[in-house]
Amino acid sequence: MDEVISLFPTPFFRAPGAVPEPLRQGLLAHFSAEARQENNASSQLSHTRMLRPSDSPLLIELAQLLTPKLSEFGAHMFGERMPWSLKEMWVNVLDEGGRQAMHNHANSFISGVLYLTPTHASSRTVFMKAPGGNDFAFKNDHPGMVTGPFNADKWISPQPSPGDLVLFPSYLMHAVPPNEGGQRITLAFNAIPARLDSWGYTIGFTG
Repeated sequence: MDEVISLFPTPFFRAPGAVPEPLRQGLLAHFSAEARQENNASSQLSHTRMLRPSDSPLLIELAQLLTPKLSEFGAHMFGERMPWSLKEMWVNVLDEGGRQAMHNHANSFISGVLYLTPTHASSRTVFMKAPGGNDFAFKNDHPGMVTGPFNADKWISPQPSPGDLVLFPSYLMHAVPPNEGGQRITLAFNAIPARLDSWGYTIGFTG
């Protein structure tokens, strides 16, 4: 019987309602006011400084919730459950009309987004194939073609609710299209494993 096999799929982790409501509200109230650093991609986008869990009891509580999920997701990437640590965290405030340019996250292995407010459908996080890569140089792109998982250039993540969490490999390109709704506030973060071991050649990481 004929079959199509998905070779080397990219893992994407989604945890609806991952953060309890009191913690979500606490993070929103405390850190949204600290997002004063402008973004060169959009004047309607601002960030906090880079944060560490030790900066606030709220972030310590959040780190305790996130760490088991990082270990679970990391096992899909590396085939082993291992200790993970949050390298850095920051809060993004995206006003109406704002956008986030396509980018990925350097010097980390897992990145994530915690949605702190409702997200308008126009500003759902979009994930893209990296420019270049191993694709054919020719494309079949016209109104009659059907887009599927093997030929799409981008994937729009599901509509999030406040408190939802997503995790993805840090190399994955992503962006936020222009926001046509109200203020969108998220907490983003990067994480690293304690170490990687390739047949005795071990690299350790510190957060």
